[in-house]
Amino acid sequence: MRYFEDVTVGQRASFGKYVVTREEVVAFAERYDPQPFHLSDEAAAGTHFGRLSASGWHTCAMTMAMIVENLKRHDEAGLGSPGIDELRWLRPVYPGDTLRCETEILDKRQSKSRPEMGLYRSRMTVFNQNDVAVMSFISQAMIRTREAG
Repeated sequence: MRYFEDVTVGQRASFGKYVVTREEVVAFAERYDPQPFHLSDEAAAGTHFGRLSASGWHTCAMTMAMIVENLKRHDEAGLGSPGIDELRWLRPVYPGDTLRCETEILDKRQSKSRPEMGLYRSRMTVFNQNDVAVMSFISQAMIRTREAG
């Protein structure tokens, strides 16, 4: 189990592999972000995307899937997140792309009001198969302290 005490400022990790499919891009767009450039190549051709592209919110969802899989693999004593800051969609994500994540711990602190809990901030960068950054954000995470466990 990974607790607050095990989190080190400056610590880096690389994880995940998510293959983006055309079917998933369209299905997500139809349900949550039905803008034309997320629904068809023809509509996207006349935009700066040039072809069908994933919604930025879909990119967030795919990233979350990789994060949760990584947390399960490392058995983190996570308690959720109060939010993210500085979300940026840097480049389009297209069907056929393969996404991966890199993260760095920026800082951490133990909660004064809830000593059984710590918080840390990390910078998440999502890359495609060409090592081009497509999205970044700063996440805040809550995690149990070892004493609470």
